[in-house]
Amino acid sequence: MPGDLLLLQKIKIEGFKSLRKVDLKLGAFNLFIGTNSSGKSNFLDALRVLQGIGFGFTFDEVLNGKPRSATTEVWAGIRGGSAKAEFASAVSAEPGIEPLISFGLSIGDPLVFDDQIVYEIAFSARKGAVRREHLKVLWDGDVYDSTAVPNHPESPVFQVRYYQGYPGRQPHLGFEKSRPVLHQISNRVAFNAKTEAEQLKRTLVNMQRLEPVPSVLREYSTPQQVRRMGEHGENFAALVKSILDDEKAKSNYLSWLKQLTPNEVDEVKILKGALGEPLFALVERGQEYPAPVLSDGTLRFAAIAAAFFQPDMPEMITIEEIENGIHPNRLRLLVELLKSQTIGTGRQVVATTHSPVLLSWLKREDYDYTFYCKRSDQTGESIIRPLSQIPRFLELAEKQPVGELFAEGWPENAL
Repeated sequence: MPGDLLLLQKIKIEGFKSLRKVDLKLGAFNLFIGTNSSGKSNFLDALRVLQGIGFGFTFDEVLNGKPRSATTEVWAGIRGGSAKAEFASAVSAEPGIEPLISFGLSIGDPLVFDDQIVYEIAFSARKGAVRREHLKVLWDGDVYDSTAVPNHPESPVFQVRYYQGYPGRQPHLGFEKSRPVLHQISNRVAFNAKTEAEQLKRTLVNMQRLEPVPSVLREYSTPQQVRRMGEHGENFAALVKSILDDEKAKSNYLSWLKQLTPNEVDEVKILKGALGEPLFALVERGQEYPAPVLSDGTLRFAAIAAAFFQPDMPEMITIEEIENGIHPNRLRLLVELLKSQTIGTGRQVVATTHSPVLLSWLKREDYDYTFYCKRSDQTGESIIRPLSQIPRFLELAEKQPVGELFAEGWPENAL
């Protein structure tokens, strides 16, 4: 049986936005680098599609958004929606061949086995319908597989063969085609298969996209305490109030802030508004500095650091352009924070950056999970490779600072 914390270890994406065909092995700390429009944000969008699949939304809802309901929060959908979800050249695909978006992934405990749970899904963005789906586990083999049964695109029902775990005829089960089987099968199958499906769903759902916005971080929080802040830093002060109630978390959080803020930080403090609403503040040399007067960079780092001490920690955090607003002299400490809070902890970070300075602080073991993204001039597809697989990179990295290689544009020619 898989462990409680499972990492997304491998991911294959085909036909999504600029990601015509991408096949990557991920680690605990993953960094995506490259110029604008090279595919970095599209990869983060792909992870968001997987999160929507884990929630069990319809494919239309995953891509185009979903309003708040009694059981779910607002789902913002994917940039561009279903109209921009397919790989661009799919518009001119061969007649009779339906363009599909497909994902293949494996999750597991990296300290025990690879590929503990393997999942594949392909769907039509235009039709909002699943076309292929397959789930298998290391110990028991296939759980269900749609390729083992006939499925006509116009059929109102999507069928899979369900493997019961013992010899003999295996039954076919029919499901609603507008949403993943993964979220529908739990109520139809035996305990073991249900458990494995639930574990996969939890891993997909338990991602947090973090894009801290300074104007949001400067606001009073409505609740007094929260266990996880919002995507843009909503309820940041309430989260910090929760962190301060835990002495160990408070000490660790303060130690990072002391290293990364330019002035001497004495304390993290929560001020109160007229109605007792929490407001973030730092105390420096005995003087209180509330959030509205703090710099964008200080607030943004305070929010990123707080994310790693949330009482309700996600299994994966994605951060776009992690260097924004942070002084180059302190980027090394930012890298150390992200690595220390992921490697060996059962958590993952997927982040993007444009900063050559940040790359200078990477070590040899980071190169397998630092991915360079480049857009092909001929096909428009994104080419994504780990630094360790770029020809001559390891050789040159021993002779010249990595940041200088990227500032000179060397990788553009190497791929």
